[in-house]
Amino acid sequence: MAKRNALVRKLPSVETLGCTSVICSDKTGTLTTNQMSVTDFFVMQTKTKLAKFEVEGDSFAPTGSVTAEDGSPLDLGKAPAVKDLAAICALCNESGLEYAKGKYTKIGEATESALLVLVEKLNVGGADRSKLGPEQLASDATADFQTQYSKEDGKGFTLEFSRDRKSMSCFVTAADGETKLFCKGATEKVLERCSHVRVGTETHPLTAPIKKAIMAQTLEYGTGTKTLRCLGLAVIDGAGKHDAMKAKATDTDKFREIETGMTFIGVTGMIDPPRQSVKPCIVNCNKAGVRVIVITGDNKDTAVAICRRIGVFGDDEDVEGLAFTGAEFGKMSVEDQKESVKSARLFARVEPIHKSTIVTHLQEQGHIVAMTGDGVNDAPALKKADIGIAMGSGTEVAKSASAMILADDDFATIVMAVEEGRAIYNNTKQFIRYLISSNIGEVVSIFLTAALGLPEALIPVQLLWVNLVTDGLPATALGFNPPDLDIMEKPPRSNDDNLISGWLFFRYMAIGLYVGVATVAGAAWWFLMSATGPKNSYHQLTNFMQCTADNFEAEYQGANPDFDYSRACGTFQDWTPMTMALSILVTIELLNALNSVSEDQSMLAMPPWKNMYLIAADLLSLGLHFVILYVPFMSAIFQLKPLTVDEWMWVLYLSVPVILLDEVLKLVARMTQSTAHTTGKKTN
Repeated sequence: MAKRNALVRKLPSVETLGCTSVICSDKTGTLTTNQMSVTDFFVMQTKTKLAKFEVEGDSFAPTGSVTAEDGSPLDLGKAPAVKDLAAICALCNESGLEYAKGKYTKIGEATESALLVLVEKLNVGGADRSKLGPEQLASDATADFQTQYSKEDGKGFTLEFSRDRKSMSCFVTAADGETKLFCKGATEKVLERCSHVRVGTETHPLTAPIKKAIMAQTLEYGTGTKTLRCLGLAVIDGAGKHDAMKAKATDTDKFREIETGMTFIGVTGMIDPPRQSVKPCIVNCNKAGVRVIVITGDNKDTAVAICRRIGVFGDDEDVEGLAFTGAEFGKMSVEDQKESVKSARLFARVEPIHKSTIVTHLQEQGHIVAMTGDGVNDAPALKKADIGIAMGSGTEVAKSASAMILADDDFATIVMAVEEGRAIYNNTKQFIRYLISSNIGEVVSIFLTAALGLPEALIPVQLLWVNLVTDGLPATALGFNPPDLDIMEKPPRSNDDNLISGWLFFRYMAIGLYVGVATVAGAAWWFLMSATGPKNSYHQLTNFMQCTADNFEAEYQGANPDFDYSRACGTFQDWTPMTMALSILVTIELLNALNSVSEDQSMLAMPPWKNMYLIAADLLSLGLHFVILYVPFMSAIFQLKPLTVDEWMWVLYLSVPVILLDEVLKLVARMTQSTAHTTGKKTN
């Protein structure tokens, strides 16, 4: 999992991943690329008309043209408010751009870095940038504003972002000494605290029609095919003297009061493209019975539009009762909240407390919840979730509260981890199935020889060899089995499911019984039918304990003229039948290991070479068996004799049917599961 960018901090969480029934995922950086870029923006051209612009480029590279709605280049004479917009983007900002290793990357928040890229593309100072190097391009236009305004470094002069205000502001001082407050945030939140609007170079009262036009265009940006994330920008000219405002800005409760009576400047619309891998992953989650709930701070309409693009919602699906805002959720009664999370697939504009509440309600309904997060405020929800998943780019607090960290922040990695969790659980079951059925076979073989009165088929040293060597190597290799082909088409199992169900126990017994019967049958065959054996009768074989030197010739000599009977009753102590029994036991168990590549998939669909470790383990175990069989020193210790070609053929005749038997049992299991899925019932 670490190789696939999933860093596990708590080992039990790997097994719990296989039970996950709901994934609560953040949007930005997880479902999207976190490569924010401003593609559209607008300011007021007149009291009744918006000046709308499109921006070229979809990365952090600060190059690209800016064109008006009619396709003409940006003309600051027709839209002078763009200068104010650029100033706010440049200075109400705590991030940066960097050129390293041949590409531009963000320093800090992707949203703020995207605003800096817009400033560079606007180049409202009109400087010739054709001769600038990549490093200078990343900060040239921004530096112009830093010479026009002085920005206080003290924290008191920055009104930090808060979730209730959904905005952040900073104080700057112009060259003429005038203090300004620059503000950016969620458009609807910024707009409701504005009393005026910048039209060209003039300031006018913010009337209801203007406000309606602004919100209509913002909604158009956020929905439809564009699905842009919108930020509203505003300013307070003549914000007051530094000392007085600095004292006031130290009280966080007064931030909203300070950000009042602002002048609205414009709106930027930026896109964070969905990761290409997300939509197929959502499809896989739906097949696997895992519900994906998107939890985001974005506007609801924008979030719904993006969810349509990634497959959380259908293109024309009605989202009533499926998508909620944090405000709507918070106003519900507890019972209504519980009812809403039963079907919800999107929560927008949420507060951190909402995440914990959502997790609680889902867990009360029996779900195993995986929750993503990256901020300090996400830590309680990450801690509460069954699987807390922190982003690799997130805070240390979030990482310490999580059970797993995504090094690449990619939603596809979560789905991979769920698949891997299911595969690990299945491989554990296959490991147990293999060892139990093999051990049952050994017990049955010993019981049958005693119950039927047959000569001993296996001696302790041989059984010890099988348990330590023949079984151990393939059993270990089963831990490397690939996931079943249909592993993400089955519903999640309950975390209190029995590891061994009744049906699985029956399969263990069926295979184990065959192993034991075939092992004893191989030893008996040599006595009764082999061309190199004595060809005793069944009565003679089952009464070998009554054989004595006096009655051997009359009662126990067989019908094979080529067999040397000079050893009298010592014939029943021949090592060949034990060699037959051990060879059959070893061969069956190696074939049984090949059966165990998948619990229910046929060997035709999941061939053994899907797990080359298992092939290598089987070949090594078989090679070691030949060593104890054909190396005289070893064969004497294990009381074995080399087998003839005919005897080896009978070893195969009695061993290969275990594959057919298991294939039939797998077929029955698949048919049972298919019937259960059709009727909506869950099977173990």
